[in-house]
Amino acid sequence: MKASDLFTKCLETEGVEYVFGLPGEETNDLVISLSNSSKIKFVLTRHEQGAAFMADVYGRLTQKVGLCLSTLGPGATNLTTGVANANMDRSPLLAITGQTHTNQLHKESHQNMDPITMFKPITKWRWSMRNADSIPEIIRRAFKIALEEKGGAVHLELPQDIAKTESDIKPIMAEDVSRPRPNKDLIMKAVKLISESKLPIILIGNGCVRKNASASLRKFVEKTGICSVNTFMAKGVISDRSERHLQTIGIKEADYALTAIIKSDLVIAVGYDLVEYSPKNWNHNLRKKIIHIDFTPAEVDTYYPPTIEIAADIEHTMEAILDELDMAAERTQKNRSLEGYRHRENMPDLFKKIKKEVAWRIERFTKDTSYPIKPEKLISDVRNILGDNDLVISDVGVHKLWIAKVYNTYSPNTCLITNGFCSMGFALPGAIAAQLVLPRQ
Repeated sequence: MKASDLFTKCLETEGVEYVFGLPGEETNDLVISLSNSSKIKFVLTRHEQGAAFMADVYGRLTQKVGLCLSTLGPGATNLTTGVANANMDRSPLLAITGQTHTNQLHKESHQNMDPITMFKPITKWRWSMRNADSIPEIIRRAFKIALEEKGGAVHLELPQDIAKTESDIKPIMAEDVSRPRPNKDLIMKAVKLISESKLPIILIGNGCVRKNASASLRKFVEKTGICSVNTFMAKGVISDRSERHLQTIGIKEADYALTAIIKSDLVIAVGYDLVEYSPKNWNHNLRKKIIHIDFTPAEVDTYYPPTIEIAADIEHTMEAILDELDMAAERTQKNRSLEGYRHRENMPDLFKKIKKEVAWRIERFTKDTSYPIKPEKLISDVRNILGDNDLVISDVGVHKLWIAKVYNTYSPNTCLITNGFCSMGFALPGAIAAQLVLPRQ
């Protein structure tokens, strides 16, 4: 099989639906293979940066790897902003770039530069293919790394002459990977901390969107009565209609809802990603007790020293904590002398005040008819004409802050905000990709 055909077959094996990008002479073989013998759709874009943004949003919405393609040299450099955006926002993405003949790479030649080195700081892994027989292994590895928590971008280079060679190696099938379960001793310690806490709060981050942890988080809030806040990229994990949800934080010291975390004695950080909101903003005095719950260990940060660190599947972890809390409650009921966990029936007065203030700030201009129109009024009107599951994608600028704070969100992945790399230009190509994925929304 021709190497470019094998490459395409490997993409099909991984379940690829779309490749976004611009073709060039050095990617002709691959584009022809996609066109002639594949069900994968090649989506022609105006600019490579837009292709990367489209792949980014495809990855966010599907939790599959989004693909973007460019030719060598300037085509590859044009991809970098979108690739960096996906990588820092933890979206699974594969960037494919063409390259000149391998016998020209050691010398000066037309448009020749080293994209492998260029992509190093903005990807989880990158590789240049030099042997057709290795294509199945390399592609399988690329997809695996892109999807491993925390998700992100990978890059593959396919030189022009390698694409024309032949191989009889077959694609490698993707394997199911078990989701790690939490350590029971750590669960017991977490339950003890939660039971002893006077004013706990749940800080919900981007990781809760990626692995469909929303249902388990909602159940946890409902059964425990503990209040919650979310970061920009975790909007909708807990519905903004929830009485115990204090909505979105992330505007540093100007954020009123931040008071809830500052005053709390225990922060249960679930899927929290330091890249979008520094813990220094809410733990500057280093007095917080923190339970870290995420697929990966906590990032090392002076202001984020977890008291308990649980690196496991979020859904499994929240269910395990709930089960242990239920057992603790039963033990308390049977033996009144025991001090144990009890459902927090009454919302703390401080949090009631914050919830009321947040609601007022969102609603205060809904009936304002003055000109020029106020940002809150515009966002409120947009919210009113859209359904609960309709999708809004915010670009980057000061309006992002208004959308994060004012746009009520009721389901995860229905308000997309880039808040890691935060590149402008994200929304329009992202909306085009979203329409392909969710044509009825």
